[in-house]
Amino acid sequence: MKVHYINYINILLLFALPLNILVNTHKRPHITPRHTQKIATTRLLFECELYAPVNYDNDPQMKSVMQQFEDRTSQLLRDYDERMKEKRMQCKDRCDKEIQKIILKDKIDKELMDKFATLQTDIQSDAIPTCICEKSIADKVEKGCLRCGGILGSAVPELGAIGGSLLNALNTWQTKAINAAMEAVVTKATKAATQAGVRAVKLEIKLWSKDFITDGFVDFTSVVKESTFDNGPILHKSAMKLLNESCNFGERGSKNAFCRTILYGEDTTFKPFAEAGSAAFEKSLPLQKEAFEKANLAAVDATYVSNQISIIAPIIAIVVIVLIMVIIYLILRRRRKKKMKKKLQYIKLLEE
Repeated sequence: MKVHYINYINILLLFALPLNILVNTHKRPHITPRHTQKIATTRLLFECELYAPVNYDNDPQMKSVMQQFEDRTSQLLRDYDERMKEKRMQCKDRCDKEIQKIILKDKIDKELMDKFATLQTDIQSDAIPTCICEKSIADKVEKGCLRCGGILGSAVPELGAIGGSLLNALNTWQTKAINAAMEAVVTKATKAATQAGVRAVKLEIKLWSKDFITDGFVDFTSVVKESTFDNGPILHKSAMKLLNESCNFGERGSKNAFCRTILYGEDTTFKPFAEAGSAAFEKSLPLQKEAFEKANLAAVDATYVSNQISIIAPIIAIVVIVLIMVIIYLILRRRRKKKMKKKLQYIKLLEE
């Protein structure tokens, strides 16, 4: 870059030189043409200072021009270096590949020459003996894999059809099992909710009976059953029948507070009992349905998954075995083809 800068300064000075020559011609009479009238030349001080090197160096415009020139030149040189590096790398890679090919070719030629040197040169094509050799283990394995793979491969479509029919039957069973499970859910949830209603009615009777413990109270919670817990009139009738012996409802006369409450409490006493049982039943029924539904569906899904795995697993195992045998067969076949190709090449070379 320093060289370019010096050249640029020299060019500028060369342009300034003719101006100095024209200005200084009056001091050199030998270069002034004869019979030419002298013209007075006036020079100002700022014109002399304008072309001084110090002013070039300090001029902002000149500095910017020189900096732009330097930056562009540097960028061009860097681009040129990058292109040269890429071309050198390409040439180097190509040369390396060619060298490797030449080395490999020389190595193969040398090996062939060494092998031919040990052979007899008077062998004719008809003199090559034909012999029957025993099959190698690789050949036996190849044929065995081919035979087993063919047998199992022909059985795969049948297994697929059987597996498809079994999966279809399994799906049908799953649908029926889900329907049966939902029916069982309704039955079990209703029974559990009924038990909750019975317990609620008995609890209400126990809470209500605290006021009659010392006044002829008789426990009548046995009348609360699954068929009567939510029916007030039936509960009242059953209680009257159970307590008739102790309260003697058929006779007129004074009775204790407990017997009077039982006698006249169909609407005021037994109806709230039935309402408490019904409320407990309605509250417990959806919760019981949800719980039994989760349990039953989980059992159905577990059975379905286990049966599905037992159907699919044998098919997958057979397919994997067939694929392994086919891969082994292809590998052995490729090796055998390579050996046969090499033998044919040697035979052709011997014939030539």
